[in-house]
Amino acid sequence: QVQLVESGGGLVQAGDSLRLSCAASGRTFSSYNMAWFRQAPGKEREFVGCIIASGISTVYADSVKGRFSVSRDNAKNTMYLQMNSLKPEDTAVYYCAADRTPGILRTRVSAYNYWGHGTQVTVSS
Repeated sequence: QVQLVESGGGLVQAGDSLRLSCAASGRTFSSYNMAWFRQAPGKEREFVGCIIASGISTVYADSVKGRFSVSRDNAKNTMYLQMNSLKPEDTAVYYCAADRTPGILRTRVSAYNYWGHGTQVTVSS
């Protein structure tokens, strides 16, 4: 089992950058594929990006490709989401999630077993 805690959210202006962190407890972090999702008010939770356990491969949603970057430091049990060129439509609660099933990266909410409580990101125009 792993517990996840997000941090780094806040209120920024359009065009600004922000870096989110996801700190994981437990000794098995390095074996999990990890992902970021987000949920805006009145909308379903959507995939943002994910990273394989080793950190060598990532996948992104089209809406953030080229602006967001997912990375991880397995020695620190932490995953990051670097967000650049933020837009008002990026406003949402951002969640990190862990997939305990090894193998290919997955983008469905249902594929992930463990979730953090989320951190709010608000981008003003």
